[in-house]
Amino acid sequence: MEWTDEGIVLGVRRHGESSAIVELLTRSHGRHLGLVRGGSGSRMRPLLQPGNTVSAVWRARLDEHLGYYALEGVRLRAATMFGSSHAVYGVTHLGSLVRLLPERDPHEDIYEMLESILDDFDDVATAGVQLVKFELAMLTELGFGLDLSSCAASGAMNDLIYVSPKSGAAVSRQAGEPWRDRLLRLPPFLRESDDGTNGWSGQDIEDGFRLTGLFLLRNVLEPRGQGHSDARDGFIAAVIRPRARAVAE
Repeated sequence: MEWTDEGIVLGVRRHGESSAIVELLTRSHGRHLGLVRGGSGSRMRPLLQPGNTVSAVWRARLDEHLGYYALEGVRLRAATMFGSSHAVYGVTHLGSLVRLLPERDPHEDIYEMLESILDDFDDVATAGVQLVKFELAMLTELGFGLDLSSCAASGAMNDLIYVSPKSGAAVSRQAGEPWRDRLLRLPPFLRESDDGTNGWSGQDIEDGFRLTGLFLLRNVLEPRGQGHSDARDGFIAAVIRPRARAVAE
């Protein structure tokens, strides 16, 4: 068995004296592990950093075997990203999200979105928005997508500013006003009518993570006996801090 693909490094763990088991999210073969000979050595360390994109050749005698990877660098972005605390937390959290997907099951849209996010992930001004959108996409990919296109109560497609915590559907300002304290806020960057020209506040980012976090926890994590990671909390704090500082100044 042999295939060639591009993949994003999710994680690495030492195996034996000098080898490493490398976990990739590949474009066409999904989340896939393989053994890299010499992978724990200093020569391979810059390549095998989470967030890097590599060209991978995977070989095994049988498809169900762990197999071996031969890897070459394509985009080694980890060195620039990891100078920022939000990027360190964020890449760790992105890896935990991707691990919710079944192993060896292709998810090309998620791969493309992850690649796009990582290309600009060192920009703290946009990283928070992009990760909220990624969590939203993961909910859809796992079968728990939210309906943010029209109001669940009236069918209206404009002025959608709330989300029902029960149904995961959008609610308009007029229909939701009597129950506003029971509804989740739909941040501007998740509304189709918002182009981002007015910018987004730290509160908008918090509202976005509160929205996706509730549905991830209830529908995906808790049924698996899991909860939100410390990396997620650290990322949220790191991307909101500069915005709070700017407001204070």
